[in-house]
Amino acid sequence: MNACETLLLEPHNGVLHITLNRPQNRNAMSLQMVSELRTVLADVARDEHVRALVISGAGGHFCAGGDVKDMSRAGSREGLRDLNRVFGALLQEVEALPQVVIVVLQGAVLGGGFGLACVSDIAIADHQAQFGLPETSLGVLPAQIAPFVVRRIGLTQARRLALTAARFDGIEAQRLGVVHFVEHDPQGLAQRLDEVLGQVLRCAPRANARTKALLLQSLDQPLELLLDQAADWFAEAVTGEEGIEGTRAFVEKRKARWVI
Repeated sequence: MNACETLLLEPHNGVLHITLNRPQNRNAMSLQMVSELRTVLADVARDEHVRALVISGAGGHFCAGGDVKDMSRAGSREGLRDLNRVFGALLQEVEALPQVVIVVLQGAVLGGGFGLACVSDIAIADHQAQFGLPETSLGVLPAQIAPFVVRRIGLTQARRLALTAARFDGIEAQRLGVVHFVEHDPQGLAQRLDEVLGQVLRCAPRANARTKALLLQSLDQPLELLLDQAADWFAEAVTGEEGIEGTRAFVEKRKARWVI
């Protein structure tokens, strides 16, 4: 992968650890960071050897939102529109990745950082992490983030959070359904991450990718078409390498050995 200035990349045993690395700005999303992330994601989407992504932030914060300096440099209304829309494209690409996306959330999880959490498959948070959509308190809109928040926690709660710019901690984020696990110290976060990765890596990679696509399509595809497609994918899986290996491993009472 190409070298990045705003990201730290660490591949390890089929898992790519991505650290947002602008700690002096609480890892605020600059246009450069968005561009580098999109380039990395495009590479990862084509790499069958990567089973999962873990996204975290340097310096005790996940991401404090968009970089205001980029907005001031955008100039025209068209420039601001394009700047805003490119972040929405990033969220779409994270959500659509065939790999499992795990986020580890500490410190600020605001605006764009909150949006990034909402497109993850599994979210692990520190109990004192600070979540929120501060945009309306700054006179702007959570424009690209809002649809993903609605899909994550529902319209009623999304309206409350967006229209009050309320801050809330990891415990409340779990209650709302933003995150799945809340831990109380760095050791707890690391242990939970290891546990979740162990679970993910026990699953067949292509079966996971198809299952993720099926779940996402269930949001907007007509049920009849969705079930027809699901049946096709199921038959393909059962007769494919993973289905055969998984069945054989079950009968032989051993762990499945997935080919990647």
